[in-house]
Parts: sequence; C-alpha cells; structure tokens
Amino acid sequence: MQRKTFTRTLLALAAAALLPLAAQAQTKLTLGHGAAPGNPRHEAAVKFAEVLKARTGGRIEVQVAHSAQLGDDAAMVTALRTGALDMSANSQGPVAAVVPEYAAYGMPFLFGSVGQAFKVLDGPLGKELADKTAEKGMVVLGYWDNGIRQITNSKRPITKVEDVKGLKLRVPPDATLVDIVQALGADAQQIKFSELYVALQQGVVDGQENPLANIHASKLYEVQKHLALTNHQFQMTPFLMSKRSWDRLSEADRKAVQDAAAEATALQRKLSSEADEKLLADLKSRGVQVTTVDKGAFAKATEKVDDKWLATPIGAYLKKVIAAAR
Repeated sequence: MQRKTFTRTLLALAAAALLPLAAQAQTKLTLGHGAAPGNPRHEAAVKFAEVLKARTGGRIEVQVAHSAQLGDDAAMVTALRTGALDMSANSQGPVAAVVPEYAAYGMPFLFGSVGQAFKVLDGPLGKELADKTAEKGMVVLGYWDNGIRQITNSKRPITKVEDVKGLKLRVPPDATLVDIVQALGADAQQIKFSELYVALQQGVVDGQENPLANIHASKLYEVQKHLALTNHQFQMTPFLMSKRSWDRLSEADRKAVQDAAAEATALQRKLSSEADEKLLADLKSRGVQVTTVDKGAFAKATEKVDDKWLATPIGAYLKKVIAAAR
C-alpha cells in the first residue's frame, strides 16, 4: 500500500510539474521585411520582438529576418496571405496590389507633412483600410512611416521638371509611383530593392527614388551623387500579421501582440521623424550634391495622376482621403 501511495504521489507531482510547461508552450513567429539594419523599419521590428517576448514571459519569440532574406515585399505579402509567413513590415505598393485602397495614400504631393498623413491613417479612414485588409487575410498591427520620397541620379542635378525627362528611374512595384515618374517625363523601370545597388552601379538605370532612410541605410550614395528633394510622395509601411497566424493566438496573446505593436509603431515613427535632418547632413558630407525643386511645377505636372486614380474602383475611398488630407 505504501509503495502504491508513493507511486501515485510521484505521478501527481510529475503531472503538476508539467502543467506550467504546458501552459507556457512556446510560440515562435517570423517577421520579415526588406530594409537593412539601421533602418527605422528594422529597429522597430527588433523592438517589437523584444517587447512581445518580455510581455509574454518568453513564451512568444519573434525571429526578425531583414534585408529581404525571405523574398521581396510582394513575395512576403503572398506568404502572409497563405500563412507561410507570420508577420511583415511591408511596403505600400505590394500591399496595394492585393488591397487597392492602399494606393489612395500614394497620390503625388498629397500630404503637407508626415504628421498630417498619420492623422488620417490613425482615424476612421485607417480603420476602414484595416477592415479591407482583414478581408484579404492580413491583420493591420500598425501603420509605420516609410518616409517622404526623393529622387537621386548619377547624370545631373534636378531643379525643374525638365531635368527629370529622359532619365531611367527605378521604381518599386507600385503603380502610383510608375504614374508619378512617367508624368514627370522619366522612364520608370521596376527593379527589386535588393538588386537596386548593383543596377545603379552598373548603369542599368540612371537613378531611383526613395526616402532618405532607405538611400542612406543601403549606401546608395556610393553610386548616386545627385539628390533632389522632390518630396513627391509619402508612403507608409503597413505592419501586418497573417490572419491565419492571428487566429491561432489566444485572446491574451493577441492583446500582447497589439500592445507590443503599439510600442514598436511609436518608436518607428519617432526614429523616422528624427532621421531626415541627420541623414541629409551625412549625405552631404559624403559628397552628395543636394538640390531643391520647384514643387509647384512638379505638383502641376503630376495632377493627372489624381484624375486617373479617381476614375478607378478605389475612387470613392480616394476622394475621402484627398478631402481629409487637403
């Protein structure tokens, strides 16, 4: 009897010891993005992973894969929708290919400032966009800042619209940017960001357009000596989670993900807002020639882009965004 009692006691103790382990079963998630280390997108992704791990007592671990290790942004959007990838700090253009309303935020010279853009995105129109995103299998965790876009090239300084004409400019897979660049008279060519440095170095294209953070972090200044502060487009970075991955989480874990995402979003926006002045000074110190442009003339040259998109199926949503922005 004593032996049986002892055995039962051991079994009970063993079961009790296993309960916390079962309750704390580890969840591993992967977060992919296309930016280089040092870019605010990567720094915020790392912050998200750290905060989520701390909030869940180490139960949820997030592996951050930077620099398009998991494929370009378009490939990561596909992976999100199928559940092959858990999360991505992605780009406006590739997401717009699935949720067309994202293109509404890519109209030329739409926002006077980044703050103005986030005032719209953090309100009812951003909620409407998140609802449309969920319908396509992705959950919005936050809208990050991908900066105001500028043009660089290796041929000549740009101060007027005529200076852009004839340049071969790389653009990402974003239909609004193709329209903007073509409206300015340049030849738009789509090249993956991971292949851009070599394409510029070898002269496949004359130039490209990106926010300063991307230009600096990827060292494009080594192969581009002319930078024009055109401010032609604001872009967000949608921070997304696969709905399939989201649906597997408990309510408590979803709350932890949202809280960590809120902290990461605040950090990313802060880093982005602080970066431009320092980055511009550093680019100048590296021999980059910086010019400003006649924004009125550039805006007039690209007016037809608005008209084109207002006539598309997203026209009703775009009209609300334009009204809120302007």
